[in-house]
Amino acid sequence: MQKDLPEILHEDNHIIIVNKRSSDLVQGDGTGDESLDNIVRSYIKDKYGKPGDVFLGVVHRLDRPVSGCVVYARTSKALTRLSELFRTRDVKKSYWAIVTDRPPAEEGSLQNFLKKNEKQNKSYVYDKEVKGSKSAELSYRILARSERYYLLEIDLLTGRHHQIRAQLAAAGCPIRGDLKYGAKRSNEGGGISLHSRRISFIHPVRNEEINVVAPLPDDRIWKLFKNV
Repeated sequence: MQKDLPEILHEDNHIIIVNKRSSDLVQGDGTGDESLDNIVRSYIKDKYGKPGDVFLGVVHRLDRPVSGCVVYARTSKALTRLSELFRTRDVKKSYWAIVTDRPPAEEGSLQNFLKKNEKQNKSYVYDKEVKGSKSAELSYRILARSERYYLLEIDLLTGRHHQIRAQLAAAGCPIRGDLKYGAKRSNEGGGISLHSRRISFIHPVRNEEINVVAPLPDDRIWKLFKNV
């Protein structure tokens, strides 16, 4: 049985941006689970009555337990140009994360080196460069706090495997629900409290600014920060 389509945040002839749920796979993998790209393809095929296969290009990915903005290309021209925008870091991405432990400061930056372990599907953090590692940098600030949690806004300056998850954990404040990186307990549903909140870039064909904000997941912890 196919999953329902998540909320569409932007749609035109060249791109479509959806609000990924924490259970969604951006692209099919070996699990055989229904993937978000297939769900979006089916939506486009049905809505526009397209015969045959529908083109949909995967531009970037979010980890499966992460929610928020995901951009797909609807044309090959858009895919080529968007891929270049992501490669040259001309796409601004902002994330929100909920942590239980206070970060080192109200706001700051984290600069480390990350090395991916393929077998474990996990990245390890180093203070100095080691063989096979890549530099990783992000900035963060505390947006709000509740009795038990801190809400962080994170801007990625590099795009490494599990970067936010690994760097926050190394800084002593793992993301809520992220057992792989040191959280004490899992979230209901298996997701983690990391949300791709905002994405902005110049449209690959129309040359106009696209600025999209993804509404927060509908669960009790995120609702603590619904008015931020």
